[in-house]
Amino acid sequence: MDEALNDAVAAGDTGAREEETLRAVEEEPVRRLEIWLPILIVVVDQLTKAIVRATLPLHTSVTMIPGFVDFTHVRNTGAAFGILNYAEFPFKTVVIAVIATAALIGVGMYAASLAHHQLVARIGLALIIGGAAGNLLDRIAAGSVVDFVDVYWHSYHFWAFNVADSAITVGVAIMILDMLGVDRSARGPSEGPGRSRVAE
Repeated sequence: MDEALNDAVAAGDTGAREEETLRAVEEEPVRRLEIWLPILIVVVDQLTKAIVRATLPLHTSVTMIPGFVDFTHVRNTGAAFGILNYAEFPFKTVVIAVIATAALIGVGMYAASLAHHQLVARIGLALIIGGAAGNLLDRIAAGSVVDFVDVYWHSYHFWAFNVADSAITVGVAIMILDMLGVDRSARGPSEGPGRSRVAE
């Protein structure tokens, strides 16, 4: 009789645990931010690049803000902001595309591991994912990335960049702010890291 009672208790505990697990899965908020923000960035990035390709011949410029910003159509075979653009090595396009793909997968896995209440970090990583995906599409399709925003002062020019580069830069800045504790400060002392806020 004791053995039957123990079996019944064990079965009840197992059922309770399964019910709690199922409830936790059902209550987990949908990660809309990590889906729609990268998609929006990719769409805007690819649209602006298509407009530049269609309206601005390669290596030509149009002034947007005199003495400060031009739109200049250039092609970047390197990394973001022209890094490695002038470096030549075997299978350069393939190597950079593979590295970018691996980095994108790594960032995506890290983003998926974040708790729902870690909003600042989630926004930063979503921006990085969208920017990386936008440039990766160019590398796969054409072997180079269209850059067009040319910021300068007198004869000093910043590296030409695009919407995807901007998203990556802003995302990295947000991640730095998160590491400095901006997200924790916004939650306040009453909210610990394990307590989620109202679903975004």
